[in-house]
Amino acid sequence: MFEVEKWLHSRIGLNFRSGLGRMQRAVDLLGNPEQAYPIIHVTGTNGKGSTIAFMRELFLSHGKKVGTFTSPHIVSIHDRICINGQPISDADFIRLANQVKEMEQRLLETHDQLSFFELLTVIALLYFKEQGVDLVLLEVGIGGLLDTTNVVTGEIAVITSIGLDHQETLGNSLEEIAEQKAGIFKPERAAVIANLAPEAQFVCQKIAEDLDVTLYQADRDFSFKSGDFSSSLADLTQLKLGLEGSYQEENAALALQAFLLFMTARGEKVNEEVVRCALKTTNWAGRLEAVTEHIYLDGAHNLPALERLVEFIQEKIQQGYQPQILFGALKRKDYSGMLGYLTDHLPDTALYVTSFDYQGSLEEQDLSGYHRVASYRDFIDNFDSSAGEKDLLFVTGSLYFISEVRAYLMNPKSFD
Repeated sequence: MFEVEKWLHSRIGLNFRSGLGRMQRAVDLLGNPEQAYPIIHVTGTNGKGSTIAFMRELFLSHGKKVGTFTSPHIVSIHDRICINGQPISDADFIRLANQVKEMEQRLLETHDQLSFFELLTVIALLYFKEQGVDLVLLEVGIGGLLDTTNVVTGEIAVITSIGLDHQETLGNSLEEIAEQKAGIFKPERAAVIANLAPEAQFVCQKIAEDLDVTLYQADRDFSFKSGDFSSSLADLTQLKLGLEGSYQEENAALALQAFLLFMTARGEKVNEEVVRCALKTTNWAGRLEAVTEHIYLDGAHNLPALERLVEFIQEKIQQGYQPQILFGALKRKDYSGMLGYLTDHLPDTALYVTSFDYQGSLEEQDLSGYHRVASYRDFIDNFDSSAGEKDLLFVTGSLYFISEVRAYLMNPKSFD
């Protein structure tokens, strides 16, 4: 496995976003595995992982064999490629990686080497075909239109949210970003979108119209409010969600609508009690995840995600809890804007900033003006040993930071 991971990591940053020609040729050389199963293609600034988690449980509980491709990973690279929530094995990963290596020798006759994300994507597409899945929930890497995953034809496209993130790649306005996200819409298929800002919504509507896509918009065609879901496909009341945060109703609404569209198109029955249980038992690592009684992990890696986290923390404060925040991020993100937002909206909440073991993470010189923590491990250990009944610690920022902290909390001895 070490050799395969070394090979993969040698491609990080290589040939990033240089068009879909190379990726299209790669899947062609592999016999187009992506055409062997129906795909629900998911993009969005935030909420992709949670929406996929809800859909995974809905389909799984209805007897489907469900492939999921998500990123980044929280624990292991294998977590990106799962069937029924179980990561791909070492043996399968190595075997398929070697198959992709062989294919790449032919690819190099006409194209450059595949990037890290392209390699992972083709391994996933091959694995899902080989394992005979009933459907695949496929998460976009960045954007949509020019994303590596956009060599597939999704039966249903889902846009979970559109906000300002990855502007250097996707554009500086909501309209530009919406154009990229809606790039996963495919002619004469369906699309399910969140209740977006008007300018983003208009772009999605125009692209859908041009492609003859049947468009379903949250709060117009379906809704989820205070536990009640309403749609032309089903009405469900008093639903409970396994993921914390009131905003998760928006993600659950998208998941339910896409699930119902998929099942209805096939004339398959939906069991209301099974739906209730699936939504209630959904979990997603690193997204408002209560890893202990007092510690939450949340990969709020951009301002729109942070706004949702702040809403949740404010709710906890109203319930009498005393939160603290430990923040770690990458330099390439708008970390100063995020820290400013936390300071402005949670002025009485203790905010600590730290570094972590990842290239490009914040360093001491980036953290002037904030309460810096030299070792997040010592800080967490001290908090955990002294936490009172109403004390909470929210560890947030980069998903890479969350991944590292989660690994530490799950197995502290491995960091000795």
